[in-house]
Amino acid sequence: MLTQRRIFILPTRQGLALGFVLVLMLLGDINYNLSLGYALTFLLAMMAVMSMLHAFRNLVQLEISTGRVGPVFAGDTAGFLLYFRNRNDLSRYQLSLRDDSGSKINFDVSGRQNTEVFFPLLAKRRGWLNVGRLTLYSEFPLGLFHAWSYLHFDARCLVYPQPLAEAELPLGKTPDGTGKGSMLGDDDFAGLRNYVVGDALPRIAWKAFARGQGLKVKQFSTPVGEELWLDFSAASDRSEEARLARMVRWVLDAETSGLRYGLRLPNSELSPNLGAVHRDECLRRLALFNLPEREIA
Repeated sequence: MLTQRRIFILPTRQGLALGFVLVLMLLGDINYNLSLGYALTFLLAMMAVMSMLHAFRNLVQLEISTGRVGPVFAGDTAGFLLYFRNRNDLSRYQLSLRDDSGSKINFDVSGRQNTEVFFPLLAKRRGWLNVGRLTLYSEFPLGLFHAWSYLHFDARCLVYPQPLAEAELPLGKTPDGTGKGSMLGDDDFAGLRNYVVGDALPRIAWKAFARGQGLKVKQFSTPVGEELWLDFSAASDRSEEARLARMVRWVLDAETSGLRYGLRLPNSELSPNLGAVHRDECLRRLALFNLPEREIA
C-alpha cells in the first residue's frame, strides 16, 4: 500500500510559472494597495494548494500487486500484469506508470474497484526479464504538481530464444527419416485385407464385395511418434545464439508434428516425450543455456 512516506511531490513547470506570477501579483498588490488584487492572489494560491492536496490523494492508499507473467520469445513484448486495488470511494484519475527505459502507460482506477493493468516491456534477449523499478505518478488535477512513488516488484518473465523462420528437423529413427511411424488403429485408412472369421461387420468393405473382390476388411492405422533427438551438436550454425534459435524451431516443429523428441545440450539431457509440459521444459532449458548463475536462479 502507498503511504504518505512513499509519495513525493514537486511543482511542475506550470506550477513554478504560476508561483512566479503569484509573487509578481502580490508585489503589485502591496505596491498599489489593491484589495481585490489581494483577494485574487490568495484565491489562486489556495487553488494551487488544493491542487497539491488532490495530487497527493490521487496516489495515497493504493494497493498494488503483480500477477503471473507468461513466457515470450526474444524480440516480443512481455506484458507484466499489475493489480491496482482502490479501497477508497475516491476515484483515481490520470495515473501514469513508466520504467527507467521510458515505456509508459496511462490509466484510471475507479472507487472501490480493482483494476488490471498490463505494463509492456520489450524482451531484447533470452533469459529472465525482470520488471525492475517502476514509477507511478500523477499530475492530476491541474498539472501544477507532480506526485510520484517508486514501485519495486520481484516479478520476472522467461524469454525464449527467437526461433528461426524455417529449419528442417534432424532425421528420426524411421526408414524415411521423418521420425514418425504407424501402428494399427482407428485414424487413417491403410488398405484392405482378406476377411477372417470374427472380424467386425462394420469393417467389411461391402463396395469391394459388390465388385466381386470377395470379402475384404478395411484396415486403419494410427501414426505414432518415434524418438527424435534434438542435439546441440547437430546444429550447423556457427554462433551459440544461432544454434539455440534453430533448436527452438526444432522443438516447436516437432511438437506440432506430434513427434516424441528429446533434447541434448552440453550440460543437460531431457528424455524424449511429447506435450506442452515437455515443450515448455525444453524451451526453458534453451532460454537459460550457458547463462551466468545469477541470471538462471
